[in-house]
Amino acid sequence: MSKLSLQAGVDMDMVGEGFLKTLKNSLDEGKVSIEEDQACKRILLAKESLGLFEDPYRYCDTVRAKKELLSESNRAFAREVAGKSFVLLKNDKNILPLKKSGKIAVIGPLADSRRNMLGTWSVSGDFTKAVTVIEGIRNVVGIQAEIRFAKGVNITDNLAFAKKVNVFGQEVVIDERTPKAMIAEAVKIANQSDVIIAVVGEAADMSGESSSMAEIGLQPCQRKFLEALKATGKPMIMVLYNGRSMTLNWESENMDAILDAWCGGTEGANAVTDVIFGDVNPSGKLTTSFPVHVGQIPVYYSMLPSGSPDTVRTGNKFLSNYLDIPNEPLYHFGYGLSYTNIEYGNIQQSGDILGPNSPITCSVNVKNSGSRPGSEIVQMYIRDVVGSISRPMKELKGFEKIEMKAGESKMVTFSIDEALLKFYNGNLDYVAEPEEFEVFIGANSEDVEKVSFVLQ
Repeated sequence: MSKLSLQAGVDMDMVGEGFLKTLKNSLDEGKVSIEEDQACKRILLAKESLGLFEDPYRYCDTVRAKKELLSESNRAFAREVAGKSFVLLKNDKNILPLKKSGKIAVIGPLADSRRNMLGTWSVSGDFTKAVTVIEGIRNVVGIQAEIRFAKGVNITDNLAFAKKVNVFGQEVVIDERTPKAMIAEAVKIANQSDVIIAVVGEAADMSGESSSMAEIGLQPCQRKFLEALKATGKPMIMVLYNGRSMTLNWESENMDAILDAWCGGTEGANAVTDVIFGDVNPSGKLTTSFPVHVGQIPVYYSMLPSGSPDTVRTGNKFLSNYLDIPNEPLYHFGYGLSYTNIEYGNIQQSGDILGPNSPITCSVNVKNSGSRPGSEIVQMYIRDVVGSISRPMKELKGFEKIEMKAGESKMVTFSIDEALLKFYNGNLDYVAEPEEFEVFIGANSEDVEKVSFVLQ
């Protein structure tokens, strides 16, 4: 395998260490030769061009590091970026944004967690400098509202599972109290409050490399915790920390609002507070589909067409359907809500024939018809209707983020040329085949308008 990798143009092998362990044997056996091995030369030339032979530490500026790392301006930028990355999955009856007043219960295993804010593969990050959600809320709300806190539940009650997650440190801390006592405390606080912010989800290393899971919903103890809070009848906002798609059917049906905060980093919790209280209008969109059930995986927007599609949802048993769940994901690729209303007009084409030197444009008018300023990520997908090999149902081919004041409209235009339509055919030629194409433009991969054109 190392021999084939080397001959295919792979110059460096890191953790696998095949180049260190087997290439000498391949050389001795005549399977590779010194003459054909350009890998080492290319790496050395790259280092030479970077000046690393003269100064191996040329790009290591310890003075700059002390000045820049976690500086006030960089933390402010990190907070801004985090806020733009969050995805509002649900906002029933516009419960969000909250007012900075009243009695607010902040409850959950990740509400006061510093260790898990950076997420996985944050090797050089200093989690002790991270802000917690409860700190963020108190920072923003101050004395304007009464904030009550309880842990309520562990990330997991499974000791064996927690041990695996904690391989790099105490990400999952199992409380000495019984689960029943913790939930009882949370319910008491919830009953004394006007609204509940439940901060739940995954520990940092429950996602990422070597973190496969058979069940990708919330841990059973967290579901039981949410059910107990739901029984109080109080409005509930769920803040979700995660690094993967999750199955959230019950949560989607029972929470009043769901904000997916992923793992926002050092300033992520402050950014969560900015969004919850409306200082920032959420504008993030999902970069992956969220399945209805783990058995639905793989589920993604760019799937190949089926030989027996149920395009009109007849439920015919002998078409491509699940018997027990819908075909569609719970949340589609590109999905994400805002605190304002975004309206899309019809697609306007410059033409319906595309030639080698005559691109076309597709434009759409986007209006902020709500009362708040907001941002929208306008997405364009293209389908190659008939190809020499099977082509995806949709492929994301362009997107543009626009900012609009309340009542403002903007025209967004996408240019489509032959190069945008190319793919590798059965002979591995990179081609655009003359045929019919469909263009979809909208707020996500599902909620789109469609037009078509022909490539000549």
